[in-house]
Parts: sequence; C-alpha cells; structure tokens
Amino acid sequence: MKSNDDILIASSNEGKLKEFKKLFKDHKVFSLSDLDIRDAIEDGDSFLENAIIKAKHGAKESKIYTIADDSGIVVPELGYEPGIYSARYAGEGASDKDNRDKIIQKLIEKKVESLEAFYVCVLVGLRSPNDPMPIVTQGEIHGRISINSSGEGGFGYDKIFYPDGYDCSMASMDQQVKNKVSHRAIASEKFIKIFNDSYNNFS
Repeated sequence: MKSNDDILIASSNEGKLKEFKKLFKDHKVFSLSDLDIRDAIEDGDSFLENAIIKAKHGAKESKIYTIADDSGIVVPELGYEPGIYSARYAGEGASDKDNRDKIIQKLIEKKVESLEAFYVCVLVGLRSPNDPMPIVTQGEIHGRISINSSGEGGFGYDKIFYPDGYDCSMASMDQQVKNKVSHRAIASEKFIKIFNDSYNNFS
C-alpha cells in the first residue's frame, strides 16, 4: 500500500534513479518501471517543459507524489547542443558512448580539444497532475567538455565533462563529492528544502 512517504521518480534511467535514491533516502522511492508506467512522450521545447510533462504523466498514473527531472549538457559554441536532446543526441536508442562520440566528433571538426559547457537539471514536483503549486528548482554546474575521456563512474557525458575547479572528469569524482556539487545535487538541495518546509504533510 502506498503512503505519503512514497515518491515516484518519473524516469527509467538507472543512473538518475541511483542518485535520487541517495538524495531522498528518507523516503521510499519508486521508478516508472517499478510501477509498470510507460515513459511520457517528451515533446517540450525546454528542460522545464519536459520536466512538467513527465511530472504530470507520473502523478496521473501513480497517484503519488511525483518528481520529474529533465537534464542535459549544453555547449554554447555548438549552438547550445545537445540541450534537451542530450539523451538521444546520436539518435533514438543511442547509448551514452554513442552520444559522447558524437560530441567528441564535433569538437574534432572544430579542431579544438575542449569547449565551455554546462550541465543543467530542472526538477518539478507535483502532488497531482493538476497541482496548482508545483515545486520547481534548477541546478547548473559549469566546466568544459573534452575529447579526452576518463573515469569509470557516472553516466551520460560525465566521462568527458570536466567541472570548473576540479582537475578530473565528473566520472572520476568521488561519489560523495559529486552528490554535493552536481547539477542534480544543486537542484535537489533546493527542492528538498522547499519539500521539507511545505510538503511533508501532503495528502
């Protein structure tokens, strides 16, 4: 039986789910696949629009508090690509490596080893599909995307993203450090504060 402590993370991405479970360790966290819910169709034009679409879909199907994340990496000198298409930059069904290889090829074509880039995460929390007071937070981490891959942790573009102030890729970071400084951690910290202050007793 579901309780008020239950949270649906409107994603089937195992990397994201692993991070969210650590961030919301005081709650029972479900994924879409845990509840046999299909992924929403992401047809928004921004991270925020897609996060809202996913949150509404998850809240409608699950009837429990739903948190949706839309995130990706942005490279201004590549026309703000991959942006909202980060997960499918190399095409539908593309692997993380496929996506990284495509962006590396773009850097090689520009004859550069790295470019300024930033990760973005937008979180939306809904008590119901028609919740008039959603929680919306955003986090960013800036750095450079590189043709040089390193590290075994993380997912997505972590192996080729080098955050400002660190001499290693995001994939090489200690997990405890990443859980404090990542775009998702920053957005989640803001989210949890609002959630705990205002939403602990939602029904």
